[in-house]
Amino acid sequence: MATHPLYEQDRRVVDRLIASPAPVDDDLVDAARLLTRYRDFPGARDIKADIYAAMGRWDLTLSDLHAATRRIWASGWRPRFDDRAEVGSGADVAAGSI
Repeated sequence: MATHPLYEQDRRVVDRLIASPAPVDDDLVDAARLLTRYRDFPGARDIKADIYAAMGRWDLTLSDLHAATRRIWASGWRPRFDDRAEVGSGADVAAGSI
């Protein structure tokens, strides 16, 4: 089974989502982006299942989630910067070592 390179980081986000009784904007955007990330990925079935379980508790369909996140982005919302989550071409380089 394939392991996604961001699995551990994403697992922490999903754990936060499944613990959330009522989603805030960050939760909805995270759920949508992770479902997109893992949509065609052959592994991480637990991540996908847990996101769908959270959405079920929130009484949201996938269409509802996408409509909500479009409204969130259209409102001018932007994600907070998390300097602990280094992602991108420099993700494998220790911070400040360049």
